[in-house]
Amino acid sequence: MFWQQLVNGLTAGSMYALIALGYTMVYGILKIINFAHGDIFMVGAFLGLIIIKQFHLGFVPAFLLSMVIVAIIGIIIEKIAYRPLRKSTKLAPLLSALGVSIFLVNFAQLVWGTEVRSFPPSLQIDTFQVGSVTLSNIQIYALLISFALMLALHFFVHKTKMGVAMRATSHSINHARLMGINVDNIISLTFGIGSALAAAAGILIGLYYDAVYPVMGYTAGLKAFTAAVLGGIGSIPGAMLGGLLLGVVENLGAAYISMGYRDAIAFGLLIIILLLKPTGLLGKNIQQKV
Repeated sequence: MFWQQLVNGLTAGSMYALIALGYTMVYGILKIINFAHGDIFMVGAFLGLIIIKQFHLGFVPAFLLSMVIVAIIGIIIEKIAYRPLRKSTKLAPLLSALGVSIFLVNFAQLVWGTEVRSFPPSLQIDTFQVGSVTLSNIQIYALLISFALMLALHFFVHKTKMGVAMRATSHSINHARLMGINVDNIISLTFGIGSALAAAAGILIGLYYDAVYPVMGYTAGLKAFTAAVLGGIGSIPGAMLGGLLLGVVENLGAAYISMGYRDAIAFGLLIIILLLKPTGLLGKNIQQKV
C-alpha cells in the first residue's frame, strides 16, 4: 500500500506544485499574494471541459487552448485589479484579489451553474499494473505533463532573456527599470505564466477526480498556497518541492491514519515546518527570490 499511496501522492502533489508556482512567482516579484489564483485554476478547468464538450476538440488542443485563454485572463486581471494599486498599501491588492476571487466564482456559477460536471466518457480511463502499484493513464498524463511544465518553467527562468529579466525584477523593480527592463511587461508575463500553469493543473485535477465545479478553486488554491509557503514562498524550486511533499504526506496520512484527517495532516505539516524553519524548506530569508 505504501508504494501505491506514494504514487498517488506524487500525482496530487505535482498538480499542487503547478498551482503553487503561480503564487510564488507573483510573490517573488510583487511581494503580494494573489488569492484569486485558485479561482483562475477553476476557470481553466471549466474552459478545458467546455472546449472538449462543446467544440469536440481532443485533449491536447483543448489543454493548450485553455492555457492560452487563461494566461490572457491572468494578464487582464493584473492590469485591472493589481497594477493601479501597485503603489498603495499592501492591504489594497489583497482586498482586490479577494474581490476578483468572489467575482470569478459568481461568474462561473452564473454561466456554468453550481452542479458538479464530469469530463466526457470519450476520455477513456485505462489502468496498468506495475508490480504492486496500479496506475491509470490519467495519473501518467498528470505526472508527465506536470513535470514537463515545471522543467520548461525552470529552463525559461534560467536560460532565456525574459527569464533573466524576470529574475532581475524579482530582486529589485527599481534597479530592473534602471537597466532598461520593461517592468510592467515582465509583471504581466509573470501573471500570464502563473495563470497558464494553474489552468493546466485545473484540467489535470478535473480529469483526475472527474469533477469540475465553481468552488473547486478554494481548497486546491489553499493547499497550493500551503505548498508554496512550505517550500519557501518566492522560490520556484521551493514551490515544486512543497507541492510534491504536501501531496505525499496527505495521501500517506489518509491511508495510514484516516481519510478524515487528510487536510489536518497537510496543514499540521505546514505548522511544524514553519515552527522549525519559518521561511520554508528552501527559503533563505524573508526576501527569498525567484
